[in-house]
Amino acid sequence: MVHVGEVGLNNAKDMEILQFGYLHERVVVTLGADFHALLMVNKLKSPSVVRLCLEGLKGEELAGVLEKIWKEVSDDLAQGAMVTVDRKTIRVHRLR
Repeated sequence: MVHVGEVGLNNAKDMEILQFGYLHERVVVTLGADFHALLMVNKLKSPSVVRLCLEGLKGEELAGVLEKIWKEVSDDLAQGAMVTVDRKTIRVHRLR
């Protein structure tokens, strides 16, 4: 896992982050809906984006949530997907 700040994208626009994810075969994890909207509007097939509708997670708790998500949707993420996660559900929309 790499934070945008670690790769010089602190002030990047959302499309730049999506491009980085595409070029480096990364999954984008976000708290906002903008990335899902950009995928749909631009008819992109990748990168996969996970939207966390969970605020206030810290360190180990966030790692645990991400580990659970990956176990359940790793095949979808590998194929290209928009995933939305809240406290009760994990929803997957395939991009292909």
